[in-house]
Amino acid sequence: MGKKNRFDYFDAFEKQTELAVQEAQILIEAIEGFTNAEGLFSVMERAHEIEHQGDEITHAVFKAVATDFMPPIEREDIIELVYTLDTILDDIEEVIQRFYIYDVHMIYPGAHEFACLIKQSCEALDRAMEDFRNFKKSKTFKQRIIDVNTYEEEGDQLFMRVIRHLHTDDRENTLRVLVWSQVFESMEGCCDACEHAADTMNNILLKNV
Repeated sequence: MGKKNRFDYFDAFEKQTELAVQEAQILIEAIEGFTNAEGLFSVMERAHEIEHQGDEITHAVFKAVATDFMPPIEREDIIELVYTLDTILDDIEEVIQRFYIYDVHMIYPGAHEFACLIKQSCEALDRAMEDFRNFKKSKTFKQRIIDVNTYEEEGDQLFMRVIRHLHTDDRENTLRVLVWSQVFESMEGCCDACEHAADTMNNILLKNV
């Protein structure tokens, strides 16, 4: 395979993080425009379309790495990274789906703040990915990885705050506590997934210096 025709893994990774930012924006819009669970159909369709685009990129990477004689980084690292990036899209879509399947009647305080934090995490990961192609020479890559980890820590703090709010202010409403505990766990998982991807990128850097 000629160099011009070689699969561009870094381009694929960058497209995945761009999709994650788009998916996070849809989550924000789902919350800001919320009226009732039934009204989420169009939002869920948009979120699923983006998740499907991510799946197609993942499959293309798997197909390329299976036959590539000399990939730019180790095969197992490519596979792990593309899988972690795909997980972010899955996790954000899952949050939107939970609004629907749990038939939520209102958006709980803290949900919008959490959605914005998820988008910030995705944007930080996207910026780090811009540097990943040149991770050996980049002077900003390490700091951009740290930025993603910082948002994950903020997510942990926010999760504790909103869960405590649920169990103090709404302890009499058992169903609401149950439902929103699950939703917030899913939202925290989105930040965790971004951190996992950033840590995977950092591990690749450490293996290749």
